[in-house]
Amino acid sequence: MIKKGIIISDLMDKTRIILIKNIKKNIKYKKNFLIKKKYFAHDEKNLYKKGDIVYIKRIRPLSKNKKWLIIKKTICYKKNLY
Repeated sequence: MIKKGIIISDLMDKTRIILIKNIKKNIKYKKNFLIKKKYFAHDEKNLYKKGDIVYIKRIRPLSKNKKWLIIKKTICYKKNLY
């Protein structure tokens, strides 16, 4: 499974926190709502910085929380957009 999100933190070594937003619809009330989820992703060479939009994929667990790997960067931003 591949997901697209924005990096919100790059303070840890070889680890980035990715924020992914999804829109879900309630079937009964027909109302849309936003779901935000944070993922810890592995970045071996510390190439990606805060504000970059990246693709991540699921891998074997590297630690308690880190189960995702950054595949590639699509856009590089200098300002925070989240």
